[in-house]
Amino acid sequence: MEENRQPHMLLDPDQMYSELEKKIAATGHDFDLKRIRAAYEMARAAHEGQKRKDGSPYVTHCVAAADISVDMGLDEDSIVAALLHDVIEDTTLTHADIARDFGDAVADIVEGVTKLTRVQYTSKEDEQMENLRKMLMAMAKDIRVILIKIADRLHNMRTMDYQTPEKQRSKSLETMEIYAPIAHRLGIQKVKWELEDLSLQYLDPAGYKEIADSLRDRMPQLERFMKNMEEKIQTQLKSEGIEATVYYRIKHIYSIYRKMYAQKLNISGIFDLCAFRVIVDTIPDCYNVLGLIHYMFKPVPGRFKDYISTPKPNMYQSVHTTVIGSEGIPFEVQIRTWDMHHTAEYGIAAHWKYKMGDGASTVRGGDEEKFAWVRMLLESQQESDAQDFFHDLKIDMFADEVFVFSPKGDVINLPAGATPIDFAYSIHSDVGNHMVGAKVNGRIVTYDYALQNGDIVEIRTSKSAPGPSRDWLNMVKSGSARTKIKQWYKKERREENVIRGREMLEDELRHMGLTLDDVLDEEIIAPILKRLCFATLDDLYAAIGYNGIAVARAANRMRDEVKARSERNEKKTVLDKVSAAADRREQNAKKEVKPVQGVLVEGLDNCLIKFSRCCTPVPGDDIIGFITRGQGVSIHRKDCPNYQQRSHEPQNEGRWIRVAWAKEITESYVTSVSIASKDRSGLVMDIATVLNALNAKVRTLTSRDIGGGLALTNISLEVKNAGELRYVMNRLSAIPGVSSVTRSGEKK
Repeated sequence: MEENRQPHMLLDPDQMYSELEKKIAATGHDFDLKRIRAAYEMARAAHEGQKRKDGSPYVTHCVAAADISVDMGLDEDSIVAALLHDVIEDTTLTHADIARDFGDAVADIVEGVTKLTRVQYTSKEDEQMENLRKMLMAMAKDIRVILIKIADRLHNMRTMDYQTPEKQRSKSLETMEIYAPIAHRLGIQKVKWELEDLSLQYLDPAGYKEIADSLRDRMPQLERFMKNMEEKIQTQLKSEGIEATVYYRIKHIYSIYRKMYAQKLNISGIFDLCAFRVIVDTIPDCYNVLGLIHYMFKPVPGRFKDYISTPKPNMYQSVHTTVIGSEGIPFEVQIRTWDMHHTAEYGIAAHWKYKMGDGASTVRGGDEEKFAWVRMLLESQQESDAQDFFHDLKIDMFADEVFVFSPKGDVINLPAGATPIDFAYSIHSDVGNHMVGAKVNGRIVTYDYALQNGDIVEIRTSKSAPGPSRDWLNMVKSGSARTKIKQWYKKERREENVIRGREMLEDELRHMGLTLDDVLDEEIIAPILKRLCFATLDDLYAAIGYNGIAVARAANRMRDEVKARSERNEKKTVLDKVSAAADRREQNAKKEVKPVQGVLVEGLDNCLIKFSRCCTPVPGDDIIGFITRGQGVSIHRKDCPNYQQRSHEPQNEGRWIRVAWAKEITESYVTSVSIASKDRSGLVMDIATVLNALNAKVRTLTSRDIGGGLALTNISLEVKNAGELRYVMNRLSAIPGVSSVTRSGEKK
């Protein structure tokens, strides 16, 4: 994207901060602007001399993060912490310095953000889980840590254009996999949408551009349609005496992108690009507006959702319906109160208040359960394999929900596709563990029945139930249910798990060409158990048995460790040979080493010699030896591309060995040359004539047309030394039409 950059105007941090103060004042909150300015001054001084990739002073990023924090509706401590969020990581300031000037709460938030920053995203699932685990722990301690981290990431994504393509893709993937789902789960929809759209620009720039260009082309038509619909809705509501604010928007690009790929459509096949919001004062007004909308426009069957009576887990509430407009264009209408709108815009920040002064954070009365999912995720990660945890987290945070009822009328929300087993474990672990059947809407259903919105679910239990089946792990959709099933097997069936886990591991290793005996050596198994966090081998077997860790993951670790040990042993053998050769150098200087095929190998007598085919060395060439695996020493020219490329590789350290030609050589050596020439009649005859006149011993001679009126001739021949070879090549170069004659391994 480098070539698309526009000339960049360096940002002025003082001007940015001045705008920040104006925005804070406009919120109407009684924030201490002197304290916030002091934080800005501290950040500016601490980051003095540091620059961002675009050349702007680094502190501009801190001000931008604070600006986003204000937009998110955060409190004074959060704004102060946002301004200082990088000082512990990137400057000499410490937690104590921040606590002294701004209090322990701010210092703790900054330190929490710093700890998250130090865990960088990689493709390794273990490190992904560690990253997520740290985020969840920070969220459980003080939710403001992750909110500021999201603000930090949002500004970094807004300015990602100046990073390398590799970093753009890796950070965008991390944002899409982790930060957007967390923003969604926290209910910060505006931030989530922007993070998704910005990430898509780098993950699929062609797809993003296609949608953006298409929207731009259709915007005049869509604008006319939306203004017309807005006027009709406003007029109808006013005539009915309902005070309401109506506005419209186009769906964000990533939402359109997902729909295109999920339904295999192009953008012309997506009709509900437009969405309207109607904001009213009371809940009864929401349902009155819904009736009027259905009176004015034809509703689309199956597209009505009531998130007011059954809120989403992230506290989102609205009534959604899709209707057909007067021009035959479908559009979505979302109806909510102002309180609901505030929650939809600010998410968790709308439900979180902070005691000013002592910095302690408290949850507004009755909202404790809103954040129970953080504790549940923390508990589930302790029992989960990294791959399972990462998968479950994305489902729990980002999947569509289904809302069902208990026989008492309690509303239970579960991931889309959830089964009665998920429902049972959402009630209590004992209900799931003693489940023997289920009824949905009064009818007996199978365990894998996919629950639908509005289903009334009744779980049948028995004290004599044998416990959960292993097959349930393949049926459940929620991470919490999967974790509770694994916990039961871990506790109740250890001996069975050990036997089953051992059998599974043996079978997996057998497919890799290994046996259990191959990996039970203490040098191999000890580091594996430590890395996988198991005290004993039986603990590992048991975890495999109850699906606490994927058998393939354990087997892969063992295979890698066996391979690494083999390479270490082989390297040690090679190094021992080289060391022995060094020890015998003085003796070799006094004692003549017998040449093999005309080559003397340092420190080795009567070893197997072979001449590499990549460069076919002959006496007179500067040569080097390579100790191969079981095939002696391979001789290369020092100008051979393979030697040039591999000589500095760490895994080949100690395997390159000095060799030299013997003083008296009687053998002939096979080498090869290539002749590039014009393709003409009699070319091969002319080449053969020259070789015959030179009495050259030719092994093979092939010639082929390579297009464009050119031919390539390859010759394998025997020569005594490099001088003889050069003489032959010079004579071949003199043949009419020949453009070049080169040896194997030489650049053409």
